[in-house]
Amino acid sequence: MPISQQSSFVLASLGYHDYEGLALNDEEKPRLVADLGRKTFLILRNHGLLTVGPTVADAFLSMFLLERACRIQILAQSGGAKLVPIDKKVFAQIPAQEAVVTQGGGGRLVWPGLLRRLNRIATDYAD
Repeated sequence: MPISQQSSFVLASLGYHDYEGLALNDEEKPRLVADLGRKTFLILRNHGLLTVGPTVADAFLSMFLLERACRIQILAQSGGAKLVPIDKKVFAQIPAQEAVVTQGGGGRLVWPGLLRRLNRIATDYAD
């Protein structure tokens, strides 16, 4: 739902894929690829989330944003109040604003800091 800044990034490039059981059926692959298309974010209904990107850093940041948008929506809905959607005019501006804020690659900006944090928390992750 268009109710948070995080959702504004996600909704600009979001697809859905219906659940078809465990991901063992080769016949599902073309449908999965078609549902993703040229999008960055894919919600696998009754299953989970999927993101892609030109780099691992970009895919990670996209997953962080998608998970955060979903969490914000669930928390907001659990409050029971009427949710206020973000105006469509504002949403139309988001792709251009995102390009400015991320300088064309948000993962590139945050990835070094995330790796530094990981190195402080768990130095053995790469073993």
